[in-house]
Amino acid sequence: MDLLSNLGLGLSVAFSFQNLLYAFFGCMVGTLIGVLPGIGPVATIAMLLPITFHLPPTAALIMLAGIYYGAAYGGSTTSILVNLPGESSSVVTCLDGYQMARNGRAGAALSISALGSFFAGTVGTVIIVIFAEPLTQMAQKFGPADYCSLMALGLVAAVVLASGSVLKAIAMVFFGLLFGLVGTDVNTGAQRFTFDIPELSDGIDFAPVAMGLFGIAEIVANLERQVARSGAIKVSSLWPTREETRRAWPAVLRGTAIGAILGVLPGGGPTLGAFSAYTLEKKISRTPHIFGKGAVEGVAAPESANNAASQTSFIPMLTLGIPSNAVMALMVGAMIIQGIQPGPEVMTKRPDLFWGMIASMWIGNLMLVIINLPMIGMWVKLLTVPYRFLAPAILLFCCIGAYSLQNSTFHVVQVALFGVLGYVFSRLGCEGAPFLLGLVLGPQMEEYFRRAMLLSRGDPMVFIQRPISLGLLIATAILLVLMALPSIKKAREEAFQEEEG
Repeated sequence: MDLLSNLGLGLSVAFSFQNLLYAFFGCMVGTLIGVLPGIGPVATIAMLLPITFHLPPTAALIMLAGIYYGAAYGGSTTSILVNLPGESSSVVTCLDGYQMARNGRAGAALSISALGSFFAGTVGTVIIVIFAEPLTQMAQKFGPADYCSLMALGLVAAVVLASGSVLKAIAMVFFGLLFGLVGTDVNTGAQRFTFDIPELSDGIDFAPVAMGLFGIAEIVANLERQVARSGAIKVSSLWPTREETRRAWPAVLRGTAIGAILGVLPGGGPTLGAFSAYTLEKKISRTPHIFGKGAVEGVAAPESANNAASQTSFIPMLTLGIPSNAVMALMVGAMIIQGIQPGPEVMTKRPDLFWGMIASMWIGNLMLVIINLPMIGMWVKLLTVPYRFLAPAILLFCCIGAYSLQNSTFHVVQVALFGVLGYVFSRLGCEGAPFLLGLVLGPQMEEYFRRAMLLSRGDPMVFIQRPISLGLLIATAILLVLMALPSIKKAREEAFQEEEG
């Protein structure tokens, strides 16, 4: 009965006119930035963070969540129609989606993508509903040592699951941890690494870092690439044949299962889910030779996986306060901006926000099916707008958003500096996501570590004596060992090379 009453509360919050409006706005913006290549949900949410300061907490988080899973929907449209992944998780969809479009089956590919995504999103939401309360109750048993170990696991998992060099990912995590130390020490009140700059006494603001690292750096990188856009393919019938449906649904079910599991893992998410689902379909298929030539399973599985992962990645963020990827780190930032401490207390102290957000996810997925299928023609026309015209508007929006945080030009300067840093990272082949996770988790990890040491009177054995902490540290050690094994390392490198190719 508790579950039903909680769902009733969530639906009553989600169906309010204001929240429906923000859910629709988030889904529309998410679809738009998913359709437009090179923007992505991380940059968009980073740019919109200052706006959330002026919105009610529930409406703000519903809107940001809509942008996140909306981008996963929209990214498939450009992947299928013009062979350009609008979002990183849609890279795999290009392989067979565009070939289906060239074979005259663009409509079927788009409808399978949309309906499979809706099914996966619904399953993901149901999983959140079922597991949210038990996980929250478990989280309430966590002590400072357990939280510290959990965050160590999250940071190591971010390194393991980041693409590219492991050493670079580790360096980025430590770099983020160092930036997280800037500001006033909460225990002693001493200034750390502020260099006598008063604006740094409260630490480095999260929003300018995210805007610069992802927004500005992405603009420069995209303008540098000057990607040529191919001609759009005409869309005729939107409905798949009976044979296509028969082949697609098992792939949708498998993709949903894989995405739902990988979405929960720290450092996992839609991109990893989509790639893993595609790899599985190709390996178990009786006709693997058709993959890359227009296999319907090659569209159904990754699209279902990336949407299921988009939903379930909210579980560790909502129940434990631990972001599983860069977007969830931004969501944690949005909660902190609103004065809400992420973690298990959100469910008990703010049930309207917690359950309202979960209920809005299903409503948002339904909105996305309605938005995506009838508006395909409009999205195709939008793709003809050159990126060089979009870039100045995005840049201006970043600067206005940064200035509006505290009406200070210092934040605009920060955006520019982190934009340069982000561009340098991209040129060096370093990902920004581990840096962002280090920045978000670092101060919290330090706080819990010092709290655990105070309670144990300086005895580090507390991390081993507590069963939860010991289990998490063992899991962290296993991940590190796996990462060092030559066979695992080689498979990982091959996987990410294929994903990027």
